[in-house]
Amino acid sequence: MDSIVAFILAAVLMLFFVRGHLKNLKRREAQARQAAEKGKWRSDGPRAQHPHIDATHCIGCAACTMACPEGDVLGMLGGKAVIINAYKCVGHSLCVDACPVGAITMVMASPSMGADMPYLTPEYETSVQNLFIVGELGGLALIKNAVNQGRDCIDTIANRLTATGAARLVPDVYDVLIVGAGPAGISASLRATEKRLRYLTVEQGEIGGTIAKFPRQKLVLTSPVHFPTYGKFKKLEVSKEELLDFWNKVLRRADFKCRSGGKVEDIKKGEDGIFTVVCTKNQYRSRAVVLAIGRSGSPRKLAVKGEELPKVMYRLIETDHYVNKKILVVGGGDSAVEAAMGLAYQVGNKVTLSYRKEAFFRIKERNAQRMQDCIRKGKVTVIFNSVPAEFKQQSVILDVRGKLQELPNDFVWIFAGGEPPSAFLKKIGVGFGMRDMTLEGSNGAKQAALSKNN
Repeated sequence: MDSIVAFILAAVLMLFFVRGHLKNLKRREAQARQAAEKGKWRSDGPRAQHPHIDATHCIGCAACTMACPEGDVLGMLGGKAVIINAYKCVGHSLCVDACPVGAITMVMASPSMGADMPYLTPEYETSVQNLFIVGELGGLALIKNAVNQGRDCIDTIANRLTATGAARLVPDVYDVLIVGAGPAGISASLRATEKRLRYLTVEQGEIGGTIAKFPRQKLVLTSPVHFPTYGKFKKLEVSKEELLDFWNKVLRRADFKCRSGGKVEDIKKGEDGIFTVVCTKNQYRSRAVVLAIGRSGSPRKLAVKGEELPKVMYRLIETDHYVNKKILVVGGGDSAVEAAMGLAYQVGNKVTLSYRKEAFFRIKERNAQRMQDCIRKGKVTVIFNSVPAEFKQQSVILDVRGKLQELPNDFVWIFAGGEPPSAFLKKIGVGFGMRDMTLEGSNGAKQAALSKNN
């Protein structure tokens, strides 16, 4: 009798937990379907990297969906992991690491989606032999991806130099010339030091590239990464200032060879295979060139009347310099949202954010949650479906669904992205259009391997 009672109790407990599990699965699937419906608004698909799931190997454990910090990139439908919002992916590749059966790889967008991107081989080489592109300009976001690419690109160059046995002692010819001293350029420079290559890095602005121009205390690194000459950098959250300070210490120790203040105006390849890199102040010769110049280029302007006023700006570094002001932020990406929130928490500021679409589409999940909190508390007023029509000395005029609305205003920040250096790349002979990595298994595997090597 006791054994029957025990069996019944065990069965009841088991049914209770199974019921809870099935209820949880049903709830998560409903959420995934809802997110997928919203994702249809972005029917143009992913612009760069995104996860590719082999459904035949997926075991439905859902580990990948919980690993992604960007929210609902992946979801569970029919007991399998599926991509529901690929456009949100920024390449953390934590889903790849989380999958216990290796069913996920990181791949690039199809050629039709990457038509405005430079053509690159899996080794990051352009259509011009020995001319490489690494970092965001090649289509991958995140600092860790840029660091990995810069390192691996130099490995390719070093292996080629060793294989060809090229005479490398010509006084005025470098083994590699690196353009840009952002994350990818710094990583490439440090790897060149490790490989004992004769290199030079040129940078037209500050060491750190775009990172140096970010707002103060902005989080710029959210996962560990391996830096050449240093090893694994294990911090999970790093601010702009911490990362720049770290880089400066490592670069001083590595005897970083960099010349700043000169913009690269042209790159020509001679019949002997040697590149001539023409800068505003000097020109250099090199066997290989690595472009690590980023994708943003010059800030994109709106061509709106009054945009030339001093109060209209395109970059925000010190939010605490602005208090008791009426501020307009234009844009709907992470930079615009973060700037609006940063300014909103300064004393006395009244911040309005204008975005031309009906909702935020591509911002990080944590920014979406923080912005909702700011809106709820009245810190930020968001006007969707609006565009600036005119900037005046003491006001701005917004076009809101065809109706003009004038707001008192002291300062305007525009975050409309940047003009990519497409004209420059075409000028030096770089072809455009990416491979569809989903159709090339070996290349997809390489992407996965690169993602894990961090």
